[in-house]
Amino acid sequence: MIQKHDALKQLFQREFSKMVAVIARLYGLEHIALAEDIVSETFLQAMESWEKRGMPEHATAWLYAVAKQKTLYHFRRTKILQDKVLPSVASNASTKADAVEPDFSQQGIRDSQLQMMFAICTPAIASEAQIGLALRILCGFGIDEIAEAFLSNKETINKRLFRAREKLRTERVAMEFPPEHTLAARLDNVLHILYLLFNEGYYSTTQDRVLQKDMCIEAMRLCLLLTDYPPTRTPKTHALLALMCFHASRFNARQASYSDLPVLYEEQDEQLWDQALINQGRHYLNLSVEGDDLSSYHLEARIASWHCIKEDTAEKWEEILQLYNDLLFINYSPSVALNRTFALYKARGWQPALAEAEKLRLENNHFYFLLLGELYRHTDALQALAHFRRAHTLARTQAEKRGIQERIDALGSA
Repeated sequence: MIQKHDALKQLFQREFSKMVAVIARLYGLEHIALAEDIVSETFLQAMESWEKRGMPEHATAWLYAVAKQKTLYHFRRTKILQDKVLPSVASNASTKADAVEPDFSQQGIRDSQLQMMFAICTPAIASEAQIGLALRILCGFGIDEIAEAFLSNKETINKRLFRAREKLRTERVAMEFPPEHTLAARLDNVLHILYLLFNEGYYSTTQDRVLQKDMCIEAMRLCLLLTDYPPTRTPKTHALLALMCFHASRFNARQASYSDLPVLYEEQDEQLWDQALINQGRHYLNLSVEGDDLSSYHLEARIASWHCIKEDTAEKWEEILQLYNDLLFINYSPSVALNRTFALYKARGWQPALAEAEKLRLENNHFYFLLLGELYRHTDALQALAHFRRAHTLARTQAEKRGIQERIDALGSA
């Protein structure tokens, strides 16, 4: 029974977003909530039917057939099909008569998901709402999972998603590929949302490791989808996918198997790194150098590639430092400045790094005080303890606090 439930859950996450995209593409984004309901009803019927008769051999085809029936039944019953869809179909001589049925072919699914990606990643909706919609409609996550990812509750997430869907409706956002003259700008926004979606999983504070990893995998899947479509197969797209591959390769090494404590990079077991993903990252990084485009994704991917080489040398950190210098120039952020200071420490020692760190003054960032504690450890143990304690106060999770407490205890007993 548990195996059947798990199989249906996996099928739901894999097919939900495809089915919603196909139905919404046919009938319009104003009916996206209805498309979600139809697909949810399809899976509910599957659960009830398969409980009695067992899962059919071609389960996906079964789902598509039932979803198609439910879709046509609903729109015929409410006369939306006759009043709104059929006239538009009749006015388009190139459209076949059977085009009013959802197209669950591989091509139809791919085009629908790509168009849905551009629709959801519209600048008309705030980034946080876009990520929520992406998790629900592009990735097939349930409301409970989204609430867990955002450390929120179901009511808040439902309200946020409702407002985002309403924005899609009132702004008359269409499911279509952007015109050629706007494609680059729209693709930039799509890539930015996928970058945030991946980070939401990779740097998540939720303790659900499966959810964290699934979010990263879904972001990578959507990015891979972009590389399969020639107009979006750009150096930036390849660079972002390379970055995701490099980071994801070390996912299993970032947390101890016996606790929820994070494992520092220096202490990670290289044997737990996924070499296949590292090779994939290098492949996409090589593809990303075509053309003259140099984006923050290119620089971050090259930095991440160096982190997939465990050998700790001054030359390695000097390369990383120069990449952070370039990254700061084109895309300054406090976190990049902080990471650059750590690279300076590894490449040239604690003294120049401490001078740079003191200038940052990131008063509400526990990573900043962790770095200060590490740097002062070489020259002033009391100052180091004070910074570690400040980091402990600012840390957001109990796992982080326990890790920092270990440093405090070690320094206090030295």
